Amino acid sequence: CLLRAACRTAPSFASFLAAALRSACLDIMQRFASFGRNQVLRRVMSSSGRKPLTPSSVLRDVKYELRGPLAERALAKERAGTPVLKCNVGNPGAFGFGVPQAIRDAYVSGWEESIPYVHQKGLVEAREEIVRHYQGRNHPDAKPITTDDIWIGNGVSELIMMSMRCLLEPGDEVLIPSPDYPLWTASVRIHGATAVHYDCLPSNAFFPEIEDIRSKLTEKTRAIVLINPNNPTGAVYPAEIVQQIVEIAENAPQGPIPIFSDEIYDQLTFPESPGHTPTANFVSKSMCVTFGGLSKVWRACGWRTGWAVHSGNRDDAAAYYAELDKMAALRLCSNAPGQTTIHAALTQENEAKALVSDGGRLNEARRAVVETVAESKYMRVHAPQGAMYAFVEVLFDNFDDVQFALDLVDRKSILVVPGSGFNVPYRNHFRITLLPQPDDLRKAFVSINELLEEYAAERGL
Repeated sequence: CLLRAACRTAPSFASFLAAALRSACLDIMQRFASFGRNQVLRRVMSSSGRKPLTPSSVLRDVKYELRGPLAERALAKERAGTPVLKCNVGNPGAFGFGVPQAIRDAYVSGWEESIPYVHQKGLVEAREEIVRHYQGRNHPDAKPITTDDIWIGNGVSELIMMSMRCLLEPGDEVLIPSPDYPLWTASVRIHGATAVHYDCLPSNAFFPEIEDIRSKLTEKTRAIVLINPNNPTGAVYPAEIVQQIVEIAENAPQGPIPIFSDEIYDQLTFPESPGHTPTANFVSKSMCVTFGGLSKVWRACGWRTGWAVHSGNRDDAAAYYAELDKMAALRLCSNAPGQTTIHAALTQENEAKALVSDGGRLNEARRAVVETVAESKYMRVHAPQGAMYAFVEVLFDNFDDVQFALDLVDRKSILVVPGSGFNVPYRNHFRITLLPQPDDLRKAFVSINELLEEYAAERGL
């Protein structure tokens, strides 16, 4: 009662009290997290009288901050009645981006066809269309792509997991960009292998450091991963960089190693970019696996329709193909209704180009971010060249990106992803999606700058 009375009569005391409680709660959470795993289990067991259900230790080093505790915190705030601008996930449909009408029509007309299970690799008609779409990207010295080289999955995410499951043994290594889309690192670690991160530094516009890749290639390296256009940075790699990475893979000391090229944003490049260069263009001695799908370019995330296209040299891939087919068969088939739309998606003129062109909504959102960041003395950003994100740097020493993201939710009702969630060694970046309306992004960055001004005042800057 006394505390309530003090809060009513002294708002500043209320703010102080709220901050103190928030700090105390975070301290308690950190102290709890510092307990050994066995201590926690013993406490649970002693309180319930039962042995707790213990999770697999394989997941201990797997993280995915895009939908972790921060997102739950934002959800709790919304349930309490406060709207939150959720800029943590590249989910176009949540921001009013529609699926092209021709694809919607195909979904409806293919409904009856998609009721039964389909082939584990995907509808033949859909795979034939993917072959036609990607054949021109194949290296001239590589044998032509056929439907046998295509797997359709429940989004690219499932196909990445399946690919790593069929490739890796404990102790293997996979070269992955840093920063990366965290599913790549997770998919390696969850199968007992080691993710070896190669540098894509802010000082080099987030382009891969070729010599760093060379220096980290060992006899244990089973594959190299590219993400181009890049999530989270928005970098679009020049053709010569893509070619140099392919040359490293094809001249590995143990012989050519596979290249996994995540190109889900391939048609989302801004006019200032060099344009997207398919990795498969340069691959003749290694196997190249190119990932694409309906989620980003065609904005149909919820339909979970992705594909993996195998090109380059597949002469020694028969055993790998057999295991990949087994993994596909274990889940019977992927989302059949989404597959019925692939022909329409790959044969119609794509509206994505208008979104990234001058005056297009994504381009205007990009401009809003770049301009508002430029007005702040606490932030800077490399203008995204593609995809639908910006990776923003905060110009403070000893910055805690996780605490910042928590404060941003609590104080400003904006949800972003801490940069450290993308497997980088630094903690002074955050990723924000370009999907909100440009004016909403401008307002969001005004609020972000206000929070950083509060930080500066607390630090006496």
